[in-house]
Amino acid sequence: MFKLFLILFITIPLVEIAILIKIGSIIGAGYTIALVIGTAFLGVSLLRIQGISTLAKVQANISRGQLPATELIEGLILLISGALLLTPGFFTDTIGFLMLVPTLRQRLAETFFVNFMKNRINIRQKQTRNGNIIEGEHWDSDSE
Repeated sequence: MFKLFLILFITIPLVEIAILIKIGSIIGAGYTIALVIGTAFLGVSLLRIQGISTLAKVQANISRGQLPATELIEGLILLISGALLLTPGFFTDTIGFLMLVPTLRQRLAETFFVNFMKNRINIRQKQTRNGNIIEGEHWDSDSE
């Protein structure tokens, strides 16, 4: 995992610099800077709208007595999206804007949640196979 973050930490800024240089050579430095600032402001305003919508979903699920697991993961994705949108550059802005699309964000959150739960179940199964004791109670419904 550390190697992945190290590769991303090195690769993403290099990609951003290359894109900024290319776009700057086509439209000029001033327009490129204005475009980067404009995408940041647009991203923050869209992020605010999506954040309020996600918060409303969380509150609705809580009021129904349901666990808002995917909505909380969507909130985390929105947090990451906000960080990407505030980072200067077009590559991170593109990823940030994609995370703001509700259907993509919801699918990403659901996929993350399902994979997380599968991993938790696999860990529990491995623990029981290794001789760990799970305490519990058993009721026979026929005897009542």
